[in-house]
Amino acid sequence: MLSAQQHTRALLDYIDASPSPWHAVQTTVNTLLQANFSELHEGDAWALAPNGRYYVIRDDSSIIAFTVGNDLTENGFRLIGAHTDSPGLRVKPKPNSKVGDFNRVGVEVYGGPILATFTDRDLSLAGRVYVQKDAQLSSHLVHFNKPFLRLPNLAIHMNSKVNTDGLKLNKQTELPLLLSVANDQLSSQPNMVELLAKELDVNTADIAAWELQSCDTQAGAIYGVNDEFYANSQLDNLASCHASLSALVSRPSLNAQQFNVCAFFDHEEIGSNSHKGADGCFLSDVLERVAYSLKVSSEDYKRALSNSFLISADMAHAYHPNFPDAYEPEHKVLVNQGPVIKVNANIRYASNSASQARFIQLCTQADVPYQQYSHRTDIGCGSTIGPMTSAKLGINTVDVGCPMWAMHSIRESAGVLDHQYITRVFTQFFA
Repeated sequence: MLSAQQHTRALLDYIDASPSPWHAVQTTVNTLLQANFSELHEGDAWALAPNGRYYVIRDDSSIIAFTVGNDLTENGFRLIGAHTDSPGLRVKPKPNSKVGDFNRVGVEVYGGPILATFTDRDLSLAGRVYVQKDAQLSSHLVHFNKPFLRLPNLAIHMNSKVNTDGLKLNKQTELPLLLSVANDQLSSQPNMVELLAKELDVNTADIAAWELQSCDTQAGAIYGVNDEFYANSQLDNLASCHASLSALVSRPSLNAQQFNVCAFFDHEEIGSNSHKGADGCFLSDVLERVAYSLKVSSEDYKRALSNSFLISADMAHAYHPNFPDAYEPEHKVLVNQGPVIKVNANIRYASNSASQARFIQLCTQADVPYQQYSHRTDIGCGSTIGPMTSAKLGINTVDVGCPMWAMHSIRESAGVLDHQYITRVFTQFFA
């Protein structure tokens, strides 16, 4: 068994290889292929083999992987859901913005990032680009593996109240990223589209469209006196993707002969209301087609759903000792103290007493500690894919996640033990 640090190192490598949702799906596929999973295409007819291992991709940034088990009607599906996207800055369709001698890249805020954390970072770009060449469209993953963008802070001499009022950035006028400056001493001052064309070895006129986001070039790190913490971008929610993926391809899971499912959705950070989001039809389409391929009747499929269970895996808010008043005093969850069961009376989280009890039982079986979280009642509570997925499918669901600091920062952090803990629980669930 890997040590907690080794398992966390594997997580950091997974995230470093996944600077965008499209890359995250490709990195996930690489792991699935090593475990002998085969791709299914939604446009093809499906013929599932006994004990088969499969995955389905929708629009490059959402993926569902599953194993074929025995007696779907009686055993149901065992599902873990997570998401591939993270808050950040997305490049606009017409990105080239020149002010004076400066070339800038125009960006739009995606989701709810802590914008101040994007300042003074060594930024790059990653995502998906469509090229039209010789009347053919092709999709390409792009990751400029070097820092060439920056959002410099305004010096305190021009912003003297920054430490008392906080850093406030106008999303339209103060977020464009600095790309280059015109200078006769420099050989060239390319704009973003020209850089993109060079990276893809095409002409600028060949570039049809893109979905690109800024990304931090600093690699993930394990830190602390005892190497007990780790930091990287996109812990929310690639850490949950990695934990559930690791469980799915583990030997206990692959030998279990059960219908184990990992569903990783795009667009969670902006509401999930898309054809590939958790509020869409992707998961229900896949589950229905699994049942249809196995000649399970409509009634027996509904019976299978009633016998299914979903773990909605998304990161949780760890107690921050510098801000004690931000937390519900009886529900302070700590890093390296185990996965967190998230509860909300208004169903912002899907957990109920039955689903909580089942997850607690899994923790007991896996010899893993657990914690329970409730948000401060006088502060608005976030949500997850749990409630909407549970409502769409009628599957009992628990919302869980590892505790972390600085959620939605460009550099988030968490505890190495928790990642190992939750992977053990997920493996127990799939076994």
